[in-house]
This record gives sequence, C-alpha cells and structure tokens, in this order.
Amino acid sequence: MLANMACSLIEHKRINTTTAKAKALKQFVEPLITRSKAENNQTAEKGTHNRRIVFSSLRNKHAVTELFSTVAEKVGDRPGGYTRIIKLGNRLGDNADMAMIELVDFNELYNAGKPKKKSTRRSRRSKASKDAPEQAVAAETVVEENDTPEATSEAAQAAAEAPVAEPQLEEAEEAPKKKASETEAKAAEEAPEAESEAPEEEEEKKDDADA
Repeated sequence: MLANMACSLIEHKRINTTTAKAKALKQFVEPLITRSKAENNQTAEKGTHNRRIVFSSLRNKHAVTELFSTVAEKVGDRPGGYTRIIKLGNRLGDNADMAMIELVDFNELYNAGKPKKKSTRRSRRSKASKDAPEQAVAAETVVEENDTPEATSEAAQAAAEAPVAEPQLEEAEEAPKKKASETEAKAAEEAPEAESEAPEEEEEKKDDADA
C-alpha cells in the first residue's frame, strides 16, 4: 500500500488520504527522495545502486524514472522535509481525519510569495586579514582629512607667514649699519670743532711770545 501511494505521490505530486496514512507515507518516501538526490553527487556505480534500492521499494520503473529525473532536480537544493501534510477535516462517511500530502517544491502557488533563502558559509579569516581592511579605511580617512578645506587654509596661512620672517631678518641686518653711520656722522661733527679750537690756542701762544 505504501509503495502504491508513493508512486501516486511521485506521479501526481499530491494525493488525498487519511492523516495516519499520510504520516506513514512521509516516513516511507522521504528516504527514497534523498537517495535520488544524492545520485548527482556520486559515481555511476553508486547511482545505479541507489536506483536498485529505490526500485526494490517502489516496484515501478516509471515512478523510479520520474523520481530520479524531475523530482531530484526540483528538490536538489533542499536539505530535507520534501513533503508537506495539510489537514482537510473529517470525511463524511466514516468521519475519518483526512489530509493532503504533497511535494513541497511543486506547489507553485504556496511558494510564489516566499523568496528562496541563499545558503552562505562563513570563512574563518586570520586576525591579520581582518585588520587589513580596517587599516585601509583608517589610511583613507587620514588622506581625506588632509584634503579638507581646514588643512588647505592652514597651509595657506603658513605660506603667508613665511615671507614675513624675511623682512625681519633684513631689518636686523640693517640695524648695525644704521648705528655705524650714526657714529660716523657724530665723529664728522666733532672733527671741525677740534680744528677750530686748535688755531685759537696757537694765536694765544703767539700773543704771549710778543709780550
């Protein structure tokens, strides 16, 4: 009975049955789907082995072909949970609890609004590789700070102040020259006074000699 129900599920992708049978079918068919999915990642010998095991359970070559082609491609990215059980209420005749079991990936209406999750792997990096991007970012920030208007204004101020120091040096060099010229002028003024005093003394000496 489970083999026939599994063949019907693989062919029609969903069937209606009682809840108890649906739970039993779920445990029966999901390992077979896992074997069909694993064939793509194995060698030809192991793939043939999996086909023979599935055929021994289903006893239907058309169902096996459908399982290893269409169903295996559709559920290739799913790690497990290939079927879904949805309860439908009680049956009118014997009041049995009914349910629908279906293959999850073949329900296009239910999966239309749900985006597929991308599986990502975290790679372990060394501390040096982790610190390298941070150092690069720090270097970029330093370069950006040097290129700011404040840095350019400071450079302009430094350039404006640089020529001011040169006149001060020139004034310092000219100061001794001015002092030397002043002393020379004073010496020139005192020289005629000394010359004028010398003739007066000579005249006085001549008068004393005549007397």
